[in-house]
Amino acid sequence: MPAAERAAQQIIEALTACPVLPVTVVHDARHARPLANTLAASGLTAIEITLRTPSALAAIENIAEGTGLVVGAGTVVSVAQIDDAVAAGARFVVTPGFDRRLVERCRELAIPIFPGIATATDVMAAIDEQLEILKFFPAEQLGGMATIRALNAPFPTIRFIPTGGITPALLPGYLSRPEVLAVGGSWMVDPSLVADEDWSGLAQLASGAMRLATTARAGS
Repeated sequence: MPAAERAAQQIIEALTACPVLPVTVVHDARHARPLANTLAASGLTAIEITLRTPSALAAIENIAEGTGLVVGAGTVVSVAQIDDAVAAGARFVVTPGFDRRLVERCRELAIPIFPGIATATDVMAAIDEQLEILKFFPAEQLGGMATIRALNAPFPTIRFIPTGGITPALLPGYLSRPEVLAVGGSWMVDPSLVADEDWSGLAQLASGAMRLATTARAGS
């Protein structure tokens, strides 16, 4: 199996085991490892660190050094960011929109990329690049599960990671659908709890997300 295909399969297996992807902004790299350990102990398998703060790359590096979570870089908008994130230990890349340059760079590095899409035109561009897993963003603002069902009709081989505006109450509706691989969200990584180093509070949120995901998948 080629390296890129093997890497993608590992990410898919992690998200299948727990179809919730915490989308996380880290302001202090010291918090990254205890945060990741808390999520892993609660049953989560992957984490997306958004490249929105100066601490993001150091956070990725800290998590990559043996916390048990598969760590990826999110809000990636340039080739340079891909290079920096992969050097820090990121094992997948998530982008807010579709950009062929970023897809090509990830392919060169054998790193899975989940580009953001919002329209059927975006999906067709992704299919042209032989991509099968796409971020649907911003999910709730674009019609949520109703739009995903509509996109699934002409593109039945595509699986989605909807992100944006999804709450615990909405999670089961997404995960009950087979075309949804996982759901990205930030509610289980409440920044105020991270800032306060309230790991027990975060563990409760993460465990709750895990229970909701497990129940939704079991009923689908």
